Amino acid sequence: MAILKTEAIVLKRYDLRETSLLVNFYTLDYGKITGELKGIRQEPAKFASSVGLFSHNDIIFYQKRNSSVHLVSQCDSKNDFSPIKQSISRITAASLLVELLDGIMAQEDKNVDVFHLSLAALSELSLNNNPDKIMTIFKIKILSLSGFKPHLDSCVVCGNVFTEQLKFSLNLGGLVCPKCNAKDTIARSIYRGTIATILHIERNDFRSNLTLGMNPQIKKELDLILNSFLNFHLGKELKSQKVITKLNNIEALH
Repeated sequence: MAILKTEAIVLKRYDLRETSLLVNFYTLDYGKITGELKGIRQEPAKFASSVGLFSHNDIIFYQKRNSSVHLVSQCDSKNDFSPIKQSISRITAASLLVELLDGIMAQEDKNVDVFHLSLAALSELSLNNNPDKIMTIFKIKILSLSGFKPHLDSCVVCGNVFTEQLKFSLNLGGLVCPKCNAKDTIARSIYRGTIATILHIERNDFRSNLTLGMNPQIKKELDLILNSFLNFHLGKELKSQKVITKLNNIEALH
């Protein structure tokens, strides 16, 4: 078994038997991995981390060749992003972030840009009072960096560039022109400003996007398009997104 060291973000954790934990990590060097931390529930002091959800750690693990579960021998905390836990809106946003990482990224598929994006977003959630905007930017960036982004530069069917009667097709994964509307009769109209906002966020770095102004109408459509696109391609609505939607609906009533 190879002994490997890397940085890792905790995506999900499960109790395993009476003494151990099974943890999904997203790592800098090896992508998403599953690791077993033996004895941590019985002797938590043997690891220099509480392995909390969305925490950032240094880990050492034994890579098993014939198993998808590797043995984590050391887990040292680098940042537990404790300020996030002071706000329900930040907690739900961070929970959505790691749920997206777990759902979108393939097992053991390395993507350094996605790792650094995730750390940048978690750092901003620790400092920033606008988790909703942070997560809108994160969704657009992770879709772009992971290769799942919607096709918005031209018609996804014929490739023609067009400037009017814009429609977005979930089934086809992008814009369709008037000539190709018949390919998806339920494609929905989309504002030109929404398209421009997505393309701007895709092409600029995470932190510079935080200063981008968003018209409330554009922001509302962005959330609708992004959430529908993610639900369609993941085949489910993410649990954290359901909680965020409910909280937003409650807030809108007051």
